[in-house]
Amino acid sequence: MRIVLSGGGTAGHINPALALAETLEVRGHEVFFAGTPRGIEARLAVEAGLSYEAFEASGFDRAHPASLPQGIARIARSTKRAVAWFDRIDPDAVAVFGGYVCIPVGRAALKRRIPLVVHEQNSVMGLANRYLGKRADAVCLTYGEAAEGVRGLGPTVVTGNPVRASVLSATREEGREMLGIPDDALVLLVTGGSLGARHLNGAVAALKDRLLSHPSLHVVHVTGPKELDAVGERLALTPDQAQRWHLFGYQNEMGKCMAAADAIVSRAGATSLAEISARAIPAVLVPFPHATADHQTMNARSYVDAGCALCIADDQVDTPQFESALCRLIEDESMRASMTAAARGLNAADAASLLADAVERAAASRARTRGAEG
Repeated sequence: MRIVLSGGGTAGHINPALALAETLEVRGHEVFFAGTPRGIEARLAVEAGLSYEAFEASGFDRAHPASLPQGIARIARSTKRAVAWFDRIDPDAVAVFGGYVCIPVGRAALKRRIPLVVHEQNSVMGLANRYLGKRADAVCLTYGEAAEGVRGLGPTVVTGNPVRASVLSATREEGREMLGIPDDALVLLVTGGSLGARHLNGAVAALKDRLLSHPSLHVVHVTGPKELDAVGERLALTPDQAQRWHLFGYQNEMGKCMAAADAIVSRAGATSLAEISARAIPAVLVPFPHATADHQTMNARSYVDAGCALCIADDQVDTPQFESALCRLIEDESMRASMTAAARGLNAADAASLLADAVERAAASRARTRGAEG
């Protein structure tokens, strides 16, 4: 089968699409990717070895109403181009993951009666997914509550959020060897996502002495490239402290870092939470408070309710509440074991396979229709 995937704008839309692509290719399918000419998906999809097609698409600036007709015209032109592309490659199904580029790609699929699958990563549906989901053959969700209050959606199924194989396949031994951390150490991973998180970085740095008072604890702190120097100055690590506080601006081997970790402090973005869940890492989550529709708080709430993590609001990270939660995570081995068991019970590592099943079912329905017409 030939499958087209589309997503753009943020890594949260693109990484699950690439994880699905890996699974589909293993199953013998040919995968294409549709994104924008200059978005990060253009680089990531090509690096993943996928055939890439670019389409212009954008939203509009509410402060400048004149941008609305321009955005609509751009989407109309890209829809026409996507229809012509589909006529050439004849895909069996199209799966979209969010971002404005999905609108012309999804509309082209509908025009050509190609099965359309929508995947929503967050607990609150994005604009493009909400629009296309009402005419989709299947709407695949990470969280069931994402469908609440959205009328007219196509058939929904909870699949979870796919995670790339490189994150799932890394081993604890590989991670600790890469980081130079002993096997018997306790490892806390701190990350604010790909762009870092200044407030979270500062709050953790302020707890340096308390954290390093645990003689077996190693901290792996990924600050984000723009925050590395400032965090380094604030920590002012001595040579001895630097042996146990491993500071990085960015980590290309995040899968290995996660494999090495016994616990994690993180934001609650869709990709971060999917990876934490798939690796079943006990967590303290600090949702980014300015995410659209506060979806990170909604993401975290679902995970906390399942017994997999603690959650602290961003405006509480400078208070004893955050220090207490973090120290509990480090000191209470039974709590960590309980969180790990709860996360494993979610079967998050199966998300790519479940989503691939949904795409294959949609594609098979088109094959049956063609057979009946023939």
